[in-house]
Amino acid sequence: MLREAEGLREEIALWQSLQKRASDLVELVELLTETPDPDTELDVEREADALSREFQRERTLLLFSGDYDAKDAVLSISAGAGGTEATDWAEMLLRMYLRWSERHRFKAEVIDTTPGEQAGIKSATATVSGRFAFGWLRAERGVHRLVRISPYDAQKRRQTTFALIEVMPEADEDVEIELNWDEIRVDTFRSSGAGGQHVQKTESAIRLTHVPTGIVVTCQNERSATQNREVAIRVLKSRLLELELEKREEELRQIRGNQIRSYVLHPYQMVKDLRTGYETSNTGAVLDGDLDAFMQAELERLATGQPLSTGSDSDD
Repeated sequence: MLREAEGLREEIALWQSLQKRASDLVELVELLTETPDPDTELDVEREADALSREFQRERTLLLFSGDYDAKDAVLSISAGAGGTEATDWAEMLLRMYLRWSERHRFKAEVIDTTPGEQAGIKSATATVSGRFAFGWLRAERGVHRLVRISPYDAQKRRQTTFALIEVMPEADEDVEIELNWDEIRVDTFRSSGAGGQHVQKTESAIRLTHVPTGIVVTCQNERSATQNREVAIRVLKSRLLELELEKREEELRQIRGNQIRSYVLHPYQMVKDLRTGYETSNTGAVLDGDLDAFMQAELERLATGQPLSTGSDSDD
């Protein structure tokens, strides 16, 4: 309750700030009509652009009406087939979402990674904490496709590879998910993650296997087995919650496992969302975490009941 109240206070203060900035901008524009000044005009244009972006982002928050939209999120990335190219792409996506989290001042923590054989990662799981973290990130569920000249191909051929993004609301004390420990296998092992020499001496990493569903959760980034166990339990509850959500939300079943976005770096530069048709040629900014426009477009499509885009995804 206290956390929700604090979030609402921050939201009110933010809208008041936007309103004041807009009023100040109007006053500047009126001043420029009387006394033109090129430098001030540039400042006004920059502020207007920034204000527009922030307004659109905050407007998107009004679309968050789901039961779990305000909660923290658990983000999982899995590399598709394709060897080193695929594991490198998975690591690129992990960096993209970590940078996106920084932009929103969300706390992102990678709790488990499986490294690739030569480079990149086979999989990763991260928690993202912040108001409406799940509401934002749920727009990212699905398969992400990369087309580029592979830096790992000596013949410099164009390669296409895929990675799956899964996003779940993090289960907390408000979410009633009961764990039957008779159905859960608990394994401990030596961590290969952070922690220095300590992790080589004790079996602090935890693996939980939910036998009925086959869900496996691993946490090895905390320093103690107790901490790793607590994080693993939260993630397992989140995955079980996701299963419950999928039973009730038909669209999630349609999106899960389907390609949602294409990132083309060769022969041209383009990132295109296949659900909304939204696209941009600024691939560098997108891979650096500038994702809000894509998320906003998909969230608005879901909120208004618009059909999926019929636009093609050709990289020829």
